[in-house]
This record gives sequence, C-alpha cells and structure tokens, in this order.
Amino acid sequence: MKRETLFLKIAVFLIGAPIVALCVLGLPWLAMDVAESDSKLAYVVYGILVVMYISAIPFFIALFQAFKLLSFIDKNNAFSELSVKALKTIKKCAIAISLLYVAAMPLFYILAEVDDAPGIILIGMIFIFGAAVIAVFAAVLQKLLKNAIDIKSENDLTV
Repeated sequence: MKRETLFLKIAVFLIGAPIVALCVLGLPWLAMDVAESDSKLAYVVYGILVVMYISAIPFFIALFQAFKLLSFIDKNNAFSELSVKALKTIKKCAIAISLLYVAAMPLFYILAEVDDAPGIILIGMIFIFGAAVIAVFAAVLQKLLKNAIDIKSENDLTV
C-alpha cells in the first residue's frame, strides 16, 4: 500500500465509522425515545428514520467505490474503465441519496411546523445539496477521466 493513498483510505474509514455508529446506536435510540414519548409525530420521525436507513445503503456503496478507486491508484491503474465505472457508481449513489431526501422533505416540513423549528428544514436541505455536490463532482471527474483515457489510447496507437 502506497503512502500517498494510505491517508485517503484511512479517511474513507473515518467517514464511514460515524455513520455505522449512527445506524447501530443513534437511530435505534431515537426510535425508542419517540416510541416511549407517545408523540403524535411518531409517524413523521419514523419516516425520516426509514429514509436515513435507506440512504445509508448508497452511502456505503459509494464509500466502497471510493476505496476501490484508491486501490486502482495504488496499482497504477487509475486511468482505466474500472475507475470510470467506480465514479459513475459514486455519482448514481449521490443522486439516489439526494432523491431520497427530496422525497423526505415533506416529513421535515411537518416536523418543523409542529416543533416551530425552521432549522430542521435546513438540515434536510444540507443532505440534499451535499449529495448533489458530490454527484456533480463525480460526474465532472468521470468526464475528465474518460477524456484522459481516450487521449491516452490515441497516443498509444500513434507510435
């Protein structure tokens, strides 16, 4: 394993660890707390929790693809169709996360109206725009990498 990508691989694990902790410890605790409170908004909170659990799936798929991309860089195979495919998967996962939270925005709105806390809507928007930025960035990198691969294959043929 090269030193250049070791830090990035550690960062990928450090990004995933809090999400695992949230899915295993935080969200079940929140669900039990809502169930015990006998709140009228339990269905809204449960809906948001379901979206959070579902969005964890594409999140971890994207993290795995990022780890694979770093492995390709380690093997001097960064300019390959496998890298383009990994970036395409990351882009699709980010779009899926954005769409999930767009679908959940009415739930965030209901929760914000009842609690009189408009900041809750901003939290939902952060999830949407954060994932959208990652999708755009992955799409740009995918396009650049595809163009670089095409130029490289042209240069290999002009020997």
